[in-house]
Amino acid sequence: MSTVSIIEVKTAAQLKQFVRFPMDLYKNNPYYVPSFINDEINIWNADENPALQYSEAKQYLAYKNDKIAGRIAVIINHKEEKELGIRKVRFGWIDFIDDEEVSEALIQKAIDYAKEKNINNIEGPMGFTNLDKAGMLIKGFDQLATMIGIYNHEYYPKHLEKLGLIKEKEWVEFEIIFPESLPEKIHKFNQLISEKYKLKVLRFKTKEEIIQYVDPMFDLLDETYKHLSTYTPISDEQRKTYKEKYFKLIDKDFIVCITDEHNNLISFAITMPSYSKALQKSGGKLFPFGWWHFLRAGKRNDRANFYLIGIHPDYQRRGVTSIIFKEIFDVFKKKGVKFLETNPELEENKSIQLLWQDYNPVNHKRRRTYSMMINDK
Repeated sequence: MSTVSIIEVKTAAQLKQFVRFPMDLYKNNPYYVPSFINDEINIWNADENPALQYSEAKQYLAYKNDKIAGRIAVIINHKEEKELGIRKVRFGWIDFIDDEEVSEALIQKAIDYAKEKNINNIEGPMGFTNLDKAGMLIKGFDQLATMIGIYNHEYYPKHLEKLGLIKEKEWVEFEIIFPESLPEKIHKFNQLISEKYKLKVLRFKTKEEIIQYVDPMFDLLDETYKHLSTYTPISDEQRKTYKEKYFKLIDKDFIVCITDEHNNLISFAITMPSYSKALQKSGGKLFPFGWWHFLRAGKRNDRANFYLIGIHPDYQRRGVTSIIFKEIFDVFKKKGVKFLETNPELEENKSIQLLWQDYNPVNHKRRRTYSMMINDK
């Protein structure tokens, strides 16, 4: 007889337990990076998360021997179904102790939810949209996590595979050690490309000067990734939320924007100092002392994370990536940054991976979503 019980999260106290469970599970793990507790709680608030306007979701906790032993969330994105014709139950926020009875009970809950909704496919771990964290770590368990990547124990994928889930999508991440200087040929090449296509690199004196380019950045993201089979356009509500949520963390010096001769944005890249260690020290809380760790990480840091890049399709094979990298190099040189970690990139997205090919990138992390057809389950 199973000793695992699953309960739906319905109260504020249960939601807090749901959010804090991985912090307890990874308490002494040097690679785990917690999320902001308040941000995690707000994800499930329709007033804070615009994706809930077109999605339905539930959260569950698993108990064994009267102790919380796991968690999982299930999501149906109706926008995805309407625009892409993809009907599935997404599962995410999945964490569990190394106990197959617990992981099986959690996945069974996702299966039961899919059956209840007459849906025959589940996939995860993933969030509500393309901009949420996705992919279970399958390589890089001994690497420090980032703010935008899921961290998990090595036993997680083994549990899912034993339960019959199979690889659906895979992402790769790279670490780059910046050289002391760039070859002169790169400087000459960049000048040639800029003059040939009449391109201009924008310089921002204040953060406020960037605001007028935020919406064009989102437009460019849609243009850059619309060819990917799973990409859905970013809604106006999402744009507003991401502006409010992340703009305050962005350092103007870490943003590269390139325009054409008509002042149209044709490319941008956003990097940020790594806040991983600051999050570890803060324990997922900005107050009372977490802000100090973030302030220090923003000013003195030898590591940075690559967050977003957009390149208009008309310019993706015209050398623009070289200009972006050169601008990033110049900023990092001034700031003392020596290491860059890329964001997760779908393994088939070769055009983005070409950005790093000349700089000896090391593929130090891989992550994967798993899926299961449940017609016969």
